[in-house]
Amino acid sequence: MFDKVSRRNYAVKMRDISFGQYYPQKSFVHRLDARAKFLLVVAYIVFIFFIDTFAGYAFAALCLCVPIVLSRVPLRLILKSLRAIVFLIVFTMALNVLFFRPQGVEEPLAAFWIVKIYGGGLMYAGKMAARLILLIVGPSLLTLTTSPMELTNAIESLLKPLSWIRFPTHELAMIMSIALSIIPTIMEETDKIVKAQKARCADFESGSLLKKAKALVPVLVPLFVSSFRRADELAMAMDSRCYHGGKGRTKLKILRYGWRDLAAAAAVLSFGFAVLVLRYNWFGFGFIQWLA
Repeated sequence: MFDKVSRRNYAVKMRDISFGQYYPQKSFVHRLDARAKFLLVVAYIVFIFFIDTFAGYAFAALCLCVPIVLSRVPLRLILKSLRAIVFLIVFTMALNVLFFRPQGVEEPLAAFWIVKIYGGGLMYAGKMAARLILLIVGPSLLTLTTSPMELTNAIESLLKPLSWIRFPTHELAMIMSIALSIIPTIMEETDKIVKAQKARCADFESGSLLKKAKALVPVLVPLFVSSFRRADELAMAMDSRCYHGGKGRTKLKILRYGWRDLAAAAAVLSFGFAVLVLRYNWFGFGFIQWLA
């Protein structure tokens, strides 16, 4: 396990990678069974879609802070995963603001030509942005606290019933494992190629959009060549080790559920139950129904 200095150096080295990275740490969340974490994240995503108010999203964010603190993962690494969807968030908000039409009578806050901006549109856009942020932060915590191999074994175990209908669950899990592990390598290789091209006076920042796209050709060609070469080397390495699929293979680490998994499941189910109770006002809590 990494010490403090090693974790700091590891975070610096991986600062440009936001997807597929694993942050090694000794924490309650890291020690959870990968299958439990995967299923609980799926349940968390489902429950998020039942929330429809700002107070409800604030409640979900507050609940999400608990596993983040327990994971002992730096907050900046979790927030870094939002970089990839900044454009999506802004684009979604803009569409909701510009094309929102109220169901009842509502005066627009501003009007320009055929475009009218309503207060309801601004609120709806804010809700969509909050939902997207929560939907990204939750799964990113899963990848940060679960190694690609553990996540692959968990998916293979969960899909095992499909093997009865001759579905290649092991091969699918192996493909996912290779894809997750190769993403940081490809991003690091891309960074090296870009720096090498800049050292040769390549310009990737100035000019029109078409010029910037053409400037990426000297990066994409060597990147594809190195990726195919790495894939060929991996195939030869697997073949030399007599890999022929999952038939007859055993696991080094056996997945077992423990008390931590039961505690985490109880916490997520309690969160979902609270969301449903407040959303549908099951017990007549009308004065706090606005939380859902």
